[in-house]
Amino acid sequence: MKNIVNLFFIATVALLFVSCASRNVAYFKNSNSVSLDTSPYLYDAKIMPKDVLSITVSTSDDAAAVPFNLTIPTPYTLGQRNSYSQAMLQSYIVDNDGNIKFPLVGTLHLAGLTKNAAEQLIHDKIKPYMTEAENPIVTVRMINYKISVMGEVARPGMFTVANEKITILEALAQAGDLTIYGRRDRVKLIREDATGEKEIHVLNLNDANIINSPYFYLQQNDVVYVEPNKVKAQNSSIGPITTLAVSVTGVLVSITTLIFSLTKK
Repeated sequence: MKNIVNLFFIATVALLFVSCASRNVAYFKNSNSVSLDTSPYLYDAKIMPKDVLSITVSTSDDAAAVPFNLTIPTPYTLGQRNSYSQAMLQSYIVDNDGNIKFPLVGTLHLAGLTKNAAEQLIHDKIKPYMTEAENPIVTVRMINYKISVMGEVARPGMFTVANEKITILEALAQAGDLTIYGRRDRVKLIREDATGEKEIHVLNLNDANIINSPYFYLQQNDVVYVEPNKVKAQNSSIGPITTLAVSVTGVLVSITTLIFSLTKK
């Protein structure tokens, strides 16, 4: 009988652990009391050192744009080494000083600029090399805009952001959301600024004010880490031997209970 009581006690403790693990899984608990007046309506990413940019110049006269659209020929196949497909545009890596070297105009400082501001800067720099009637269209894209999500999520990994805009919630959604063991109140954001200085910010997803946070939108190369709760941390400290011991104890309890029941009859 004592073993049965002990088994009941263990089951009760296990249920309490599960209850603790699932107590804080809700997002935006105070959503009814949050003001969105200060929430940013639009977000535009800024160019940073080590960004890889695709820059395309389009004009009504194709010949006028050729000097600004550097290309890289690519082979059709490995077996046809002398055959080439349509050339690919040259990409530009922003150096540590925030500059790129652009054809004819030379060094351009793009770090800290939004995509639209960079397009306008390049437009103004190349306009003197064209006729008065020509009005070039400049398109700038960040082709290495990536974020990483790790920790207590369903599918950790690195994700490419095609539209150069992503929120902390969208990043977690791409990673399959937090597991039941992830701490919603301690999601860490690791960020490196344009000078290389790293910062760690702790975000509370239980608080709906996260929408107004300056870290609600992620920057390129941000790392999101979801901490495990105490239940997961304690479970991870249980080694294979402990797990085997618990299993053997469970079998012995079952056998003892069966013997007790038979002898009682």
